[in-house]
Amino acid sequence: VLSLCCEACKKVIFHVPSELEADTLVGRVDLKECLESAEFISSSDGNFKVLEDGSVYTTSALSLSAEKKTFTILLKDIQEQVQKKIHVSLVEEEKKTLKTRHTRDTVLKRTKRRWGPIPSVMIENSLGPFPLQIQQVQSDTAQNYTIYYSASGPGIDQDPKGLFYIERETGNIFATRAVDREEYPSFQIICFATTPDGYSPEVPLVHTIRIEDDNDNAPYFTQDRFEFCVPENSRPGVVVGKVIAEDRDEPYTLHTTLKYRIVSQTPPIAPAFALHGDTGVISVLMPQLDRERVPSYTLLVEVRDMAGQPFGLCTTGTVVIKIEDTNDNAPTFKQLQYETRVEENRVNVEILRVSVVDLDEPGSPGSGAVYEIIRGNDDQAFEITTDKNTNEGILCVVKGLDYETAKQRILVIGVNNEAPYLLAPHSQQLSQSTSSVTVHVLDMDEGPVFKPCLLRLDVKECEDVGTAIGRFVAEDPETGNSEGIRYRIPPGQCNWINIDDRSGEVRTVRVLDRDIGEMRRGQCNVTVLAIDRNGKTGTGTIQVCIVPGNKNFPRIAQTDYIMCRDRKPICLTAQDGDEAPYGAPFVYRITDRNLASMWKLTPHDDNSWYLSPKSDTMYGIYEIPITVTDNGGKVGENIVRVNLCDCVTPTECDGRTRQLSGGNVTLGLWAILAMILGSLLLLLILITICGCCGAGVMHRQVTDDCANHNLIISNTEAPGEEVMDHNIIPLQNTCDQGGYGVKTGEQQAFEMVKGRGHTLESVKGGGHQTLGSVKEGGGQPMMDTCRYSYSEWHNFTHPRLGEKVHLCRQDEEQKHSEDYLLSYNYEGKGSLAGSVGCCSDQHEEEALDFLDQLEPKFRTLAETCIKR
Repeated sequence: VLSLCCEACKKVIFHVPSELEADTLVGRVDLKECLESAEFISSSDGNFKVLEDGSVYTTSALSLSAEKKTFTILLKDIQEQVQKKIHVSLVEEEKKTLKTRHTRDTVLKRTKRRWGPIPSVMIENSLGPFPLQIQQVQSDTAQNYTIYYSASGPGIDQDPKGLFYIERETGNIFATRAVDREEYPSFQIICFATTPDGYSPEVPLVHTIRIEDDNDNAPYFTQDRFEFCVPENSRPGVVVGKVIAEDRDEPYTLHTTLKYRIVSQTPPIAPAFALHGDTGVISVLMPQLDRERVPSYTLLVEVRDMAGQPFGLCTTGTVVIKIEDTNDNAPTFKQLQYETRVEENRVNVEILRVSVVDLDEPGSPGSGAVYEIIRGNDDQAFEITTDKNTNEGILCVVKGLDYETAKQRILVIGVNNEAPYLLAPHSQQLSQSTSSVTVHVLDMDEGPVFKPCLLRLDVKECEDVGTAIGRFVAEDPETGNSEGIRYRIPPGQCNWINIDDRSGEVRTVRVLDRDIGEMRRGQCNVTVLAIDRNGKTGTGTIQVCIVPGNKNFPRIAQTDYIMCRDRKPICLTAQDGDEAPYGAPFVYRITDRNLASMWKLTPHDDNSWYLSPKSDTMYGIYEIPITVTDNGGKVGENIVRVNLCDCVTPTECDGRTRQLSGGNVTLGLWAILAMILGSLLLLLILITICGCCGAGVMHRQVTDDCANHNLIISNTEAPGEEVMDHNIIPLQNTCDQGGYGVKTGEQQAFEMVKGRGHTLESVKGGGHQTLGSVKEGGGQPMMDTCRYSYSEWHNFTHPRLGEKVHLCRQDEEQKHSEDYLLSYNYEGKGSLAGSVGCCSDQHEEEALDFLDQLEPKFRTLAETCIKR
């Protein structure tokens, strides 16, 4: 059933009389404007018929009972599946009413001019008699003049010459012979009216002679033989094709109005097709077209003009309709049972061919057979394919059969077609044809068979050489035992194992370690041969897999630590190269009892434990023996060295003594107490010196040389923060365990610490030069009651400081500077007294006026010195 989209074209209105006779031309509709490729034209009203040229005729006499009558012209394009409609309305012509003329109305008369006659008409193929008058032309001026008539043009003085002529005196036009309209449908001649003296009172007249059509041409088909195809079992109404005929007579007349009909059908059975009389469209008529019964039909069709009336001219043509095959027949096996034989262990061998019968067209997808094994092939040992040349099924064995397991196999095979089934109307569902095949297995002498054919052996890593890891034996299928079978491993394989040639016992020949060369894969496949007494062989495969073992000791990654006074616990992390389950979690333990009483271990996670000292543990360096046990029980011994240091940051300790960094120093509680004790000690030394130097009573004025050079006001009492300022000029690092100096403006700040160099007076002799020896020049110390003057002190320290600075410049590692110079960063505006350091650089030797402005606390100290 064709589902066509329908679209209406513009409406057409015809004005017709109220009474219409049969075969009356109502009007003409432009069909191509609505649908260019219309193959089917029909009218919704049986009283009207529509021709291919759009002419609308009545089929019977009718009267317009109402003022308006409507019907629809239906156009179809079968190939494009397009359908359109044209609505036609017939409107009755209005009757003219005569107007009553009053007596006083002027009657106007029009005189017809004879010089302009209507076009002439000549019947095609007229029989005469000739010459045959067809028209007369006259001029009104002939009443006043003598007029001579003449003519020229086609048919007179042009080809075909001599067909027409005009009488000179009367103006009568005559035809001399018959005319074929299909060759000359009309003639246009020019007529002249002149006086004897050549005057033309009339303009030349163009006169048309039309040749009226005679039905002298029979219609003809555009093809000698029409061939169409239609699928079998097509439903009634399905379009098969269209026959086309033409007529050379005048279009849009009854002479070219054609009618089609089927004259006869071969084979002469029930009519299978219908032919539309107006359009020539052939459609299916019989509900069941069976290709297997009638593969093709031959129709003799007729086309007749004059709308098919008996007196019309007609022509016949041939139409051949081939019935196309559809897969409406299922293939069936020629036999329902088959038997065949095959030797055991044979593979890729053809054992049987089966054939089927299919009524569909040979070589088409509807007859191509597709075979399948429905039952009995669970192990996929059989395979069936189709021979495209013969359409037979080829049954093959693709896996070796075992006689000892099954002496025969029964298969059920089925067959289908390549194309899907298309059932005929009112037919039953097709069923699949099946056949059974019995395959007899023939017993053969076979070689040994390993069971299983693949053996997996797991070997622990680092097992000893020669360790037995399993047995791999084969059986003789005939006897079911392993007697007389020898085993061998072919060369060219990984040499991890060997096999006993009699028992099949498998042993290692190497230490299997996953960290060595080819063993990194952790797996190796070894092919083993089994040979019986007759020399028959069988093969099997041993898959050797190395299972990770507990071969590595757990070890602590880092063993050197520095712990400061905050005593923050140390996180010890162990590492083990083994895989699970021989790695984490680890268990830590301190093996030394004395150290175990001073240190404790607490778990953190599977890999790490915390090490922390107990509250009464003293500062010092401890070497703690710690054992780490992995999950497999393997124990690793480790020595953890911890420097428990009285420091703030670990960088202050080098493992033995505490050192100060060259940058900023953060003072803790103990550092502050140490500074206070040092200040008190320095104060006591100053008081003692003042007591030794005081010879007289010192009043408010202090003039003692000791006071002049030892009591110096200083505002630098402790290390400050490091100040990065352009006024601060760092000195070169000097000597072993000192610091460095910072010069701010005119001040220099140094602090001398105990070292291995020169001293003032504590070192006497031993090759060391002292300040006393400088004064005496002979190396004997001279104790002065007021100690030394500033100039003597300056002369003693200045060259030695220069020597230290020089040594420090030569030392790339700058270790000497750590012994002598400690830095105090700049804290602000310097004091008038400079620094309390014993190395203060005073340019004025007796500039002690500042002692008159001492604070109250220092005055008390001065009085104490005077009293002593």
